[in-house]
Amino acid sequence: MKYMPFFKSLLALIILTLASFGCEKDFDAINTNPNAPERVNSGLLLPNIQRNIINQVLGETWGIGNIVIQHTAKNQFVNEDRYLWGEINGIWNTGYNTLRDVNNIIIQSDANNEQNYKGIALVMRAWIFSLITDAYGDCPYSDAIKAKEGVNYTNYDPQEQIYNGILTDLATANNILGTSGEVVAGDLIYKGDVQKWKRLANSLRVRYLMRISRKRNVGADLAAIVNNPAANPIFQSVADNAVYTFLANAPDQFPLHTTRIGSFNEFRASKTLLDTLISLGDTRMPIFFRPTPATEGSGNPEYVGLPNGLGDVEALQYNGGPQFQSRIGNLYFENAVTPQGLAIAKGVIMTYAELQFLLAEAAEKGLITGNAESFYTNGIEGSFAFYGLTPPAGYLTQAQVAYTGSSTDKLNKIGLQKWISLFFQGMEAWFDWRRTRIPALTPGPTNQNNNMIPVRFRYPTIEQSLNQAGYQAAIQRQGPDDLNSKMWYLK
Repeated sequence: MKYMPFFKSLLALIILTLASFGCEKDFDAINTNPNAPERVNSGLLLPNIQRNIINQVLGETWGIGNIVIQHTAKNQFVNEDRYLWGEINGIWNTGYNTLRDVNNIIIQSDANNEQNYKGIALVMRAWIFSLITDAYGDCPYSDAIKAKEGVNYTNYDPQEQIYNGILTDLATANNILGTSGEVVAGDLIYKGDVQKWKRLANSLRVRYLMRISRKRNVGADLAAIVNNPAANPIFQSVADNAVYTFLANAPDQFPLHTTRIGSFNEFRASKTLLDTLISLGDTRMPIFFRPTPATEGSGNPEYVGLPNGLGDVEALQYNGGPQFQSRIGNLYFENAVTPQGLAIAKGVIMTYAELQFLLAEAAEKGLITGNAESFYTNGIEGSFAFYGLTPPAGYLTQAQVAYTGSSTDKLNKIGLQKWISLFFQGMEAWFDWRRTRIPALTPGPTNQNNNMIPVRFRYPTIEQSLNQAGYQAAIQRQGPDDLNSKMWYLK
């Protein structure tokens, strides 16, 4: 019995040793959280990428984009309409956050030789960077998304270099899509149809080449795309529209569907757009806007737009008050979850109609061969088709629409129809208008921006403290960090 303590001690040592070996063996398993994976496959990353950036663009378009381009106006809390813009950082923050996952797809695709996923990621990367640079100008590009590589203070690349990168990404995407066999999962835009992604890549190339056409002769680049559809396919019809379709049920409903009604109703039809639609007898009008609340549902509905840029009191009291000002169409609000609403209230990357208007402009300017009038007509018909409509009888032959007159007249008509067609389709209406200045828009009477329509957002304030060197280099190159400094392709 006197040996019992010794055996107890020995047994304890053996158990401890075995436990130690067991802990070392299972250490990784025990300390790995199955609910927090370090790697996620591309099919799971893709839907979040698409949804996040599209929802952000929709929010920015509703709050600022539609206002500045005079598609809508505000009758309360009118700072946006008077260009009293504070910090607008949504596209910047969401863009760079989303690009992290885009970069993860590219890294994984290279490792697994998944060229379809990589091609889609390159298209998304090009589009997201275009949103950021089109909104702010020079921005982090070549050094962006490299914190894991130790790059914490990024340089701002000149916009010309960013656009070179964007166009290169799109060309690469066109070349590699369809060259590997993986089936693409998680694609909420085209459901994994890589041929449609190729068409989007090349259609976006047309957009961005036209964007920089004031700074560079882009005719040869455009011709290389348009004249070789086998190698560089572009949108062929409205079936190729790059759109995000929302669902009838939460959590993926059209974002404005759940907006507080008072907040939604602060936004009204802009007199600029509404008067244009009335003058043209344009049947898109009842989709964009409602009759005034006082006449809606009556036998004599009236449509009245609100001038942009009025003061608070004048805007609220205009035409007798809110009951006599047209609201935004119900397909963008309570009826967004109906079958018709789901077909119209979408997140838009690019449409066939926009491409046709771009081609019409390029042809009219002699940058490509082709019938400018045919492209123009296709654009109008494609825009109406987006809403399930066809142009009413006589629409295309009326003086304001018919493709007649001088070259300047024709370019003005192209620009006007494109401006109408881009209603609530992202920030593109503003981005493109800054280049063409068509139609002629006038700042509101109480604007607070020296009677100028803004051409950019200010950089996020945090950049001044966390990335002072990059920020200062950008404004020295581009101009003061205000709403009016022209970015590279506008100078």
